[in-house]
Formats: sequence, C-alpha cells, structure tokens
Amino acid sequence: MAAMNDATAAYSAPQRIIVLGGGISGLASAFYLSKQAKEQGLSLEIILVEESEQLGGRLRTENREGCLIEKGPDSFIARKTAILDLTAELGLTGELVPTNPDAKTSYILHKGKMHPMPMGFILGIPTKLSPFIRTGLISPIGKLRAALDLVLPKKQGAEDEALGDFIERRLGKEVLERITEPLLAGIYAGDTRSLSLKATFPQFKAMEEREGSLIKGMARGGRPKAGRAPSSGSGSVPVGSRASSMPAQTGRAPALSGKLAGSMFLSYQGGLSALVERLEQQLRDSGVDVITGACAASLVKKDLYSYEVTLGNGQCLTADGVICALPAFEAARLLNKEVPTAQRLEEIDYVSVANIALAYRTSDLNISFERSGFLVPRKEGRLITACTWSSTKWQHVAPEGQTLLRTYIGRSGAQEWTSMEDGELIEAAQRDLRELTGLDTVPQWAEVSRCLSAMPQYPVGHVEMMNEVRSDLEKSLPGVLLCGAGYNGVGIPDCVAGGRNAAEKLLQGLPARVQNTEKCEPAS
Repeated sequence: MAAMNDATAAYSAPQRIIVLGGGISGLASAFYLSKQAKEQGLSLEIILVEESEQLGGRLRTENREGCLIEKGPDSFIARKTAILDLTAELGLTGELVPTNPDAKTSYILHKGKMHPMPMGFILGIPTKLSPFIRTGLISPIGKLRAALDLVLPKKQGAEDEALGDFIERRLGKEVLERITEPLLAGIYAGDTRSLSLKATFPQFKAMEEREGSLIKGMARGGRPKAGRAPSSGSGSVPVGSRASSMPAQTGRAPALSGKLAGSMFLSYQGGLSALVERLEQQLRDSGVDVITGACAASLVKKDLYSYEVTLGNGQCLTADGVICALPAFEAARLLNKEVPTAQRLEEIDYVSVANIALAYRTSDLNISFERSGFLVPRKEGRLITACTWSSTKWQHVAPEGQTLLRTYIGRSGAQEWTSMEDGELIEAAQRDLRELTGLDTVPQWAEVSRCLSAMPQYPVGHVEMMNEVRSDLEKSLPGVLLCGAGYNGVGIPDCVAGGRNAAEKLLQGLPARVQNTEKCEPAS
C-alpha cells in the first residue's frame, strides 16, 4: 500500500516544462501542453520564455488611422487545418475573414509589362491547356518545352534536389523563371536553385513518381488515381519532414461555409494579432508563467531527465523537458555543447525581408487595380518583389474611402536594402510602383516594417540533416524538442502543427517522477 501511495505521489507531482520562444510555434506548444496535460490529468508547470517584450514573433498587427497593417505575414493557407483546429479551440472561428472573391487573381511582371496570371495555374504549375497557350508570359518554344513534362521519364532515385532544378527539369527554364519562381520563392523569399525540394514541396516529387508528370499530378489535385495506392515516392519522405506533417493537419477542423470555404487564404477580423492575443490570454488564464524580456543563455543536462536553463538575466530554471521554439541559429548556439551535430542547424540561412504599407485616399488615386496585386520575378531587377492591393484583397483592412497597398522587399541574394534608411526604401518603392503601374499619387502615410533574419532557407538535404539532428538530440537530451519555422515549414499552420506535435511527443515521453522544484541560485 505504501509503495502504491509513493507511485501515485510521483505521478501526481507537478513537473516543469520550459518553452523557449514566444512566437506562434512556442505559443502553440505551450497552449497544447496545458490543454493536453489537463485532459490527461497531469500536474504540469509550464514556463514560456520570450526574448522580446511582446509575444507573437513575426505576427503583429498595427491599427493606424483605421487601417490594419500586418508587420509580418498577412494571412494563412486555409487548407492546412492545424490552424483551423487552433482557431476553433480558441473560440475565434467567428472572427475568420476570407479574401475578396472578386480579387482572386494577380499579375506577373515580365519585361516591364504586367501579364495576368493564367487561369489554371496551381503553385506555378499549369493544369489547363487553353489559358497556358494564350498567355504572353511564355514564348511558343517555352510552351512546347513545358509540354514535354507529359512525356519525360521520371528521375530515378530518392535523392533530394533543388526545387528550381526540379521545376526546370520538368517544365523548362521559362516556366521556372517567369511563373513558378516568383510564386514559390515568394513563400520563402529564397532562391529556388538552393531550396530543398524534399523540404519545401515534396508533393511535386511524389507526383512525378506517381503520375510521371507534374502537370498531370497537379491537374488531379495531387490525388492518386482511383484504385491505385500511392507509390513509394509519396510515402518515402521521412517522419519529421514537411510532407509527413501535412496529413496530420487534416480531419479535425470545423467545416467552413460560404465565402470562407471558397477562400485559399484566411485572416481574422482584427488581424493576425487576434490569434496571438487570444493565445496569450488563454495561457495566462491557465496558469502558464510567461516571462518576457529574457533570453536563454545556456541549457545543460543535470541528470537523465532533468535540465537547467539559465536566462540572460542570470535567473536559473530547472525543467523535466524543454521545447526549443527558437530560430535555427539560436538553437545551434544553445544546444551544440550537449549535441555536437546541432551545429549543423547553422546551415539553415535566414533572409531578411521588409514590407511597406502605403495608405491613400481612394479619390486621389490616378489608377485602379481590379486584381489582388502583382509579382516581380528576380530577373526584372526591381527593389520590390511583389505588391498587394491590400484593401482590394482584404475588405476588412481599410475604412471606406481609403486604399491600402503593401509592397514587399528582400529575397535571397538581394539583401543590400538592409543598409537603406526607411525614407530611402519608401522612395524606391514608390518609384517602382510609378514606373510599373503608373501610380504617381502621394500617399497619406507610409510605414516600413523590417523583419530581419526572418525567412529560413531549407538547403538541399535539409530533411536528412534534421532527421540526424533530431535523432542525436533524442539520444543526448531526451525531453528536449525542436519546433518552429526553421525546421518543418515556414507557414503559420506549419508552425502551429509543429508546436502541437512537440507538445504531444513531450507529454508522451515525460517521465512520471517527482519534480525537483529547488531552483538554482541566480548567477552573481
């Protein structure tokens, strides 16, 4: 009987988990740790540590004169349901807003001229013949080259390759540079010639394996033929890759209706900060200890399942488990003493980007824009990489009579802008807009939002490298997990799914033993 009481006491004793990083990945981790621990009857103490004074990382919305300015991303992909699950669990489903159904399409710049995005292109891949034949973006020779995808043999072997090399191999150089690159590279602000296919769009390789053609595979919506099991190519991506996490994001989210169901992208009525604010409220209400303005200076292993995290202010915390939701370069610094292979995380480069919000009185504008915006391929040699006609794309971001634009700056290999002053960036962006669209109206105001070292670049071999790092991490530091944009997907839904998965895995392996609540003394 005494032994049973001891076991019960050990199981019910509070255990401590530290979450490092208060971006969306860290917030999702802490939320699901708290939620699942409560559901499982576990006594859990959770501490979230964030270096800045504000939670949310790149997700930050500012209201300026009635206009909603997203300082980082402006939306999320609706088909990845991890974010819809979280939205429902936070009671925010009623706050979701879709894009304007009348402004779904955009332009692509080619040789200084705006071309409508051909209908039937999905992720830069043509799926309908007639619009592709009619487009002026691709030459007749380029169109014939793209059609070879229908008959070209698939590449043998499972080795990773660069995303850009794959697209050129299947569809040709023109499609890559003029359509696919500006679309896909816009997600990562990267160079498709350097980005890993397996880590970014593994479904493309799976389509080649299964259908023998990227065009055929995309036209089928990426689904296997009826009565045909997926080939080994679609199931051979290792656990921990982006592909393996995608199926886990389906099946639980509430069904969307009306305009929400038809929108590829979604946001919230109050902007993306609504998600951050509700998460912070839920964490504090559930007893999570939120520490801001402090970074993790070191992490050391005390014994088999106990860790010591020292903060930059000298405060020292013990923990039974740690979720590291930090950028890869920060994680490498923190973990490489205990896990030498963690140094490989420094292979993940980070690109700086910025966006410039420009507000106008609609009556002052000398042009109109019926589409959602335009993309600027790398070869056009412009400072701006894209422009969103925000108040056309999103009907909730500007009051009546106001027009809000957002131009984007920065991509891999083009980082000179980081040394420019805000005024110089605004002037250069206005010059590009004037020369490309004819817009010469002076804005009422303009605001620059810089996101330095914000966009992780997954190199070729990224999936294999992450498998190696995670394997060594599990052996050397059991109970320490990685999640975040630097590892398994840069989008908001990917980060939410990664945070949820980390919480689930940590709770599954958490040893049921008495937590040593004695804290070490602050450093002198």
